[in-house]
Parts: sequence; C-alpha cells; structure tokens
Amino acid sequence: MQATPNEIIRGLIKNGHFASINQVVDYEKAALVAKELGFEPTQSALTVAPAVQRISGGLSASETLMATRSEDNLVVIPPVVTIMGHVDHGKTTLLDTIRKTKVAAGEAGGITQHIGAYQVEVNGKKITFLDTPGHEAFTAMRARGAQVTHIAVIVVAADDGVMPQTREAIDHARAAKVPIIIALNKIDKADANPDFVKQQLYDIGVVIEEFGGEVICVPVSARRGTGIDDLLEMILLLAEIQNIRANPNRLATGVIIEAKLEKNIGPTATALIQQGTLKMGDNILVGSMSGKVRAMFNDRGKRIQKAPPSTPVSVLGLPEVPQAGDHLEVVADERTAKQMATKVAEERRSESMPLGQVSFDTLYIQLQEGNVKELNIVLKCDVQGSAEAIKNALSKLGDENLKVRLIHEGIGNINETDVHLAGASDAVIIGFSVKADGAAQRLAQKESVEIRYYNIIYKLIDDIQAALTGMLEPTYREVIEGHAEVQQVFKAGKSTIIAGCRVLDGKITRSAQARIMRKKEKVYDGKIASLRRGKDDVREVASGYECGIVLEEFTGYEVGDIIEVYAQERVLPGA
Repeated sequence: MQATPNEIIRGLIKNGHFASINQVVDYEKAALVAKELGFEPTQSALTVAPAVQRISGGLSASETLMATRSEDNLVVIPPVVTIMGHVDHGKTTLLDTIRKTKVAAGEAGGITQHIGAYQVEVNGKKITFLDTPGHEAFTAMRARGAQVTHIAVIVVAADDGVMPQTREAIDHARAAKVPIIIALNKIDKADANPDFVKQQLYDIGVVIEEFGGEVICVPVSARRGTGIDDLLEMILLLAEIQNIRANPNRLATGVIIEAKLEKNIGPTATALIQQGTLKMGDNILVGSMSGKVRAMFNDRGKRIQKAPPSTPVSVLGLPEVPQAGDHLEVVADERTAKQMATKVAEERRSESMPLGQVSFDTLYIQLQEGNVKELNIVLKCDVQGSAEAIKNALSKLGDENLKVRLIHEGIGNINETDVHLAGASDAVIIGFSVKADGAAQRLAQKESVEIRYYNIIYKLIDDIQAALTGMLEPTYREVIEGHAEVQQVFKAGKSTIIAGCRVLDGKITRSAQARIMRKKEKVYDGKIASLRRGKDDVREVASGYECGIVLEEFTGYEVGDIIEVYAQERVLPGA
C-alpha cells in the first residue's frame, strides 16, 4: 500500500481501534483502513493457508520457472548470469568493466575471494551477475539443490585458448542444463588467435553460430571495454528467448548465495530472490533455522524495503550463519517458521546419505522405480587416446529407457572437483588407469559418490552394460584381520583336534574365514568353528595372547603352521 505505519495507526484510531505497531489487526478493521487509502481489498486465500513452494533440486533455474508458469501475475524478470572460466582469463576484470567499479584491486592477487551478486542496468533492462570464484561454488550450490543461474558466460582468453578449467566450466554448465555464451576475451593482445580458439571449442563439442551451431560467441576486451555492449545485448537476447518470468505477488522464495558473520552486525546472508517479493518484517525459513527480516541492503549497500525476483539482497535477522545453497522461504507467521525449521533440522539429522545418489549396484533398482533416466559418468583417463576410445564405446550403450551421458572427461588423477561435479549431477566416476587422490577419496566417501577403477576397456564396458541391465554383481575385497602361529596340537574327544596358537598380529575372530599357510603354501581355506581361551568360548583374541582354534573339517595341523584370518568386505562407493 506504500503507507507508513503512522498513517495506518491514524486510520485505525479514526475507526475506533487503538493498536500499536506490532499488533495483529483482523481483516474487517484492516479493510476499512485500506478503503480509506483508496484500495479495494478482498480476502486472499494466502492469509489462511500459505502455500510455500520449495524449489526442486533436480531442475535447472529455467525449468524451475517453467514449473511455476501456471501461476497468474507472471512478469519478465532479470536473468541471473554466472561468469565462469579458467584462472587468469579475465572473469573478474570483465565483471568489473561491466559494473564500472573495481573489486579486484582490493582482493588478494586479483582472485575473487567470495561469491557476490551484482545488478546492472542495460537500456532500461536489468541483469543480475553472480561473481563466483569459478565453477566450484557453482557446483557446490548445485549439489545442495540450488539452481540459480539462467545463463552461463564462459570466458576464454584469445591468446591462451581452451584450458582444462575452461572445459570443466563448460561441462558444469551443460550438466546444469544452462545455456552458454562464450566471451572471447583479450582480443586486443598481439598474440590473440580467435580462430584457433573457435576451432578448439568446436573440437570439444561447443559449436558457435559462425560454424553453424547455436552457441553465441562474443569477442571482447575486458581491459579496454571492447565488445561489452554486444555481450550484454546477447545476454538480454538469450534471456528474451528463454522468456524468464516469475510472480512478484506471492510469498518469496530464494537461495542463499553467500553468508558470513559480521563483527558489529551479526549473521548476514546474501540471498537471491527467485519467486515473490521479500519485504521488511517477513518471517523467513532458511534451511534449518527461522528468523525475521530486520534489515535489507542491495548490492550497493543501500537500505531497501523490498526485493522483487532476481534481486540479490543482503538480509539481517537470522540467528546463525546459514549455508550457501540453503533455500529461503517466507512463511505466514513466526510460529509456522519455527515449526518448519525444527522439521528441516530433524530431516537433516536423519539423512545419512544424499538422496538419489547413483551407484552401479543401485542403478537398475532406481531405473525400475523411475528415479533415473540416464547414467551420468565423469571419466578420467591416463591418456587422450583411451578417453576417445571409451567415449566412442559409451555412446553405443543404453537404450530408449536409459542413456549413458558423459558429463565430463579429463586426463589425470581423480580430484575433488570431479567428485563435486559427480555429487551435484548424480554421476559415477570412472578412473581408467588412474587413481583418486586422498582428498578426493575422502570426499567421495562422505558424499557417497561411487568411484570405479579399470585398466581394461572391455571390462569397463561390460560392467556398465551389466549395471544397465541389472546384472552387476557387487564387488568384494579381502581384508586380513590377523595371523596366529600353531605352537601345540591337542586332541579333544574322538575326532576334534585343537590347534594351540599364539596370536602374532591383528586379532582372531570367531566364525571368520581362515587359511593355513605352511612354508608359504596354502594347505587349507575355510571357516573357524571354535575359538577358546582356556575353557571359555570367546568372540575374539587380540595380538600377543594364546588361544585354541578349531577349524571346520580340518585336523592336519603341524607345529609352526600360520593361521591367516581374513574377511570379505563389500567395496563401498568411493573406496
């Protein structure tokens, strides 16, 4: 209504109702005041039952918007653009030139230190830019189910060409189903070779318009400001084709893109509003916490009262610092917000593994349940030749129900970036004649991402085909638990022979698998039938202790035999 609290209080007093600024007023009294201010009020269904719409984790930002197209009051909103690319190809400089302000100078070595969001105006139309420190942040947010980007601008230096991180950025954007614009930067440099870069892009499947494809390529110079207007025009054109719309007249939903603890202010969160309009005083639910909007600031630090869709806004009023990628939702009242926050906190505690994470073992079951339609694969090889051969073989696998989709391929060991991408895209990582580094293995176990290692192409292809048809057997590995040396042999009863042993290392466990090694040769492989300490049956005997061992269907012990105890352990994803 664009009215101050004092005007509302005066209107209420005029109608015989004395209320303070924090008091709840019923519909009849509020309607009288609204009529006097020139409005025609009607009671909305939202005041009775607020419909909070969560954003689906599996959809891109554009698809999320499409899902809400059935709503009324949709208006065109500014596109959200993420700038990605290789280190030192000019991402931050390009963004600075667009914003006409300098950020890089105050940052260590010119590298972007945090995720920011900025809005610029071009010919009366707005564009929101996410300034990320590369595709890691983009993927980390996507892994948390936050799809915020409508367009990805991939910056490629004309003098340097397509680098490994450029390819990764393109793969990340494709996996997120986000349209790409190539910004060919540094074209003013003497050693720039745009045609060579365009050919490189063509070789990795990015076919630009000049070569008959659909990907827009704009030559720019971030330092000199050349081609910036063309780039912005192309962003607006692509946004127009996508027809990005949202309803500003509903309860706001959005995503936290950055959060920190300010010294004098407390927890502050930068949110990007996706649907509805966030207003001062709104009760908000962010992840597993609830709060109230106490103050809002735009990207220039100016205090604002409301934030429509695609607006980046800094919010004060949360009890703690939320996580980047958390959903922000406005709810009807404080009580509802607290109840929903408690529920989300309980859900997060009970989640032991990310939902929907695909592995070879569970693939067929998930296919039967309709949870997956394609098997996403991240492929890392030792040499380019192997990658090409595997890529060619993978393209022939699958059927109309389940396709194999290679979302990223690279040369070298499996690293954390690969695991992040696989986690965000529900993919399986395949290492061909390469290993995963320690950090990647730990992250894969934490995120339940499956890593499979191969050195024979046929075995790799057979396993994928078997997974697609639900015939893949789970893999096991042998874990040695301990060794015991036979010191004496006893007879108990008519047929039972007991081996009196000393445990050399590890531990001996009852009902474990055991083999007898005699002069480095295996003479028996079976199970332990009985394990004793003195006259007592025991579950396990530790290193350094003596015990009596009876093996199933074996009596030919000799003093000096080594009993090796082992277990078959199922290989878990990422192990």
